[in-house]
Amino acid sequence: MRNLSDILGQDQAVARLRANLAAGRMPHAFLFAGPDGVGRRTTAEALAGLLLCEAPVTDRLGNASACGTCTGCQMLLAGSHPDLHLVYKELARFHDDAAVRGRVMQDLGIDVIRSFLIAPAGRSSSRGRGKVFLVLEAELLSIPAQNALLKTLEEPPAGVTIVLVCQKPDQLLPTTRSRCSLVRFGPLPRDFVTGKLTEAGVDAAEAEFWSALTDGSVGRALALSRAGLYAIKREVVESLAALSPVGDAKLAEDLAKATDALAEAAVKQAKKDDDANLSKALAVRRAAGAMLEILASAYRDALTCAAGADRPLVHADQASCIEALARRFAPTDLAEILEQLSRFERLLWRNVNPKLVWDNVVLTCASAAPLGV
Repeated sequence: MRNLSDILGQDQAVARLRANLAAGRMPHAFLFAGPDGVGRRTTAEALAGLLLCEAPVTDRLGNASACGTCTGCQMLLAGSHPDLHLVYKELARFHDDAAVRGRVMQDLGIDVIRSFLIAPAGRSSSRGRGKVFLVLEAELLSIPAQNALLKTLEEPPAGVTIVLVCQKPDQLLPTTRSRCSLVRFGPLPRDFVTGKLTEAGVDAAEAEFWSALTDGSVGRALALSRAGLYAIKREVVESLAALSPVGDAKLAEDLAKATDALAEAAVKQAKKDDDANLSKALAVRRAAGAMLEILASAYRDALTCAAGADRPLVHADQASCIEALARRFAPTDLAEILEQLSRFERLLWRNVNPKLVWDNVVLTCASAAPLGV
């Protein structure tokens, strides 16, 4: 099992938790915030292991760790500890209410929070070491779910610790954030991420790209690489460099098809991994977000070249295409394109017709025109 000493690249976050432990002032609710794939969940599980260990050990520096041998630790290793609760949107399929079980969950709703966090938090711990609740993808908490959770966050039963694992804390209500102790997780060093990718068999050039694009997230870089996006991104960047000012209907169609294929693969993978019922709409939005991120990174690179900034390119493997974009557009136009791409991503999360969005995305990329949809 993992201990806090096993967490790599998150020294500040670990030091913060160790300081709380050493002082005997553990907050009852944490918000672990940072990019996906940088160790937030791993750290949360290591903290849970320490809190639930029945015979913690302390090193010569005074740092406590789970013993790894007690009954509690063995249960954690087996994934069967009754006092460690993982809370995530797909738990809806285990709800007592058939109507809730039948829904395709796009958010982490109030039914899940009431049944799998609030209710069990009020019951006595099974092993006498308290209870730990890890809320995964906490940014997906619905507003009703957050409001229902406020009292438990503020005044949980004795021995209850709640950790909200979240990418963007500003997507949560201020009332939720204010009741949690914020622990920030930063991006991992790019060399570290690149090394992990090459160890996993990813080609060096591709590993460098994903490390740069994901801003130091091992988990996300591996996921995007395994989704087969690298070949798609190379084709897309070449198409951007060759775009005429009137756009390219085929590129828009290709982007829409690629996004849909990625979403379909994500839904199938979720079912394969843990029989999760991932919403196709949510999968499409996530896939579209990844595609728009690739587009934006190309124009951000072009802006770097146009401005003569001393900053490494994300698309260093396609530097000639980036230079072509930098020659075609003025820096102000490149900035306008980046602003519009950000707006299109927000529109995709508002259920705007994806085909209409992709048509407008390509026109914006071709002409820098601020179009409306």
